[in-house]
Amino acid sequence: MRIALAQMSPVLGDVNRNLKLHKTLIDQAVRKRAEVIVFPELSLTGYKLRDLTGETALAPGTSPVFGELLKLSRRIAIVVGFVEASEAGHHHNAAAFLSGGRTLHVHRKVFLPNFGMFEEARFFAPGRDFETFDSPLGRTGLMICRDLLHLSAGYALQAGGVETVIVISAAPGRGSAGRSAGAFATSRMWERMGETLSFFTSSFVVYCNRAGFEDGAAFAGGSFVCAPSGRLLAKAAYAERDFILVDIDRSEVVRARKTWPWTRDDKPEVMLHALQRILSRHED
Repeated sequence: MRIALAQMSPVLGDVNRNLKLHKTLIDQAVRKRAEVIVFPELSLTGYKLRDLTGETALAPGTSPVFGELLKLSRRIAIVVGFVEASEAGHHHNAAAFLSGGRTLHVHRKVFLPNFGMFEEARFFAPGRDFETFDSPLGRTGLMICRDLLHLSAGYALQAGGVETVIVISAAPGRGSAGRSAGAFATSRMWERMGETLSFFTSSFVVYCNRAGFEDGAAFAGGSFVCAPSGRLLAKAAYAERDFILVDIDRSEVVRARKTWPWTRDDKPEVMLHALQRILSRHED
């Protein structure tokens, strides 16, 4: 299975221009015989939207933009980031998995950063769930950026039988990684989480970050794919635009789970009981 990671730099607030860029990159992926292409967080809109949030919001079921992407998904499966306009009138930072002309799943970002340069909770309503679904990559789960930094999110996908975790991100670069030339300290944080999650869930972790500059922020790039053993399979350039292809073998999931029986020995019912007890204490 060949996956393309499109480490792009979207145009802030211009959905139509970004759609054209998506089409170009999709064509490139198809020519390279990729079966799945993954775009970064808010790839159709840009990240620091603020008052543009409502103007760029899309309803997947009725949007002409999604209609075009769904047609393209008959050629290649597509993971795209966008602002979702919900039926309740809220806006969500969302990711959609499109394949075979259908929307297989939409994930709404649960953990919205709202400190320092981040102000997502001002403009987005949080998601409320982590679900797995069937896709060309096997049992699949989606995360958006900071979702990956919460162990509880990874565990929820593990309990759902995940085989491939796809994380789309718009993470800025901060700090220096010292001897790692050109890398940010924060880039190593994402890589460490990807290695950890892939090893303990015995799953592939596909992390696609954006690049470029936007409203004073420099985005870190450094997209990567980790094997179910925790081994780094491929990594894109830091900071700059990049396009990488990664071939994965889904049988690696089975081999990893035979070697390390974390998923076999898991007890989600025990975790549920423990969490219910903890929450009841908070309510008291």
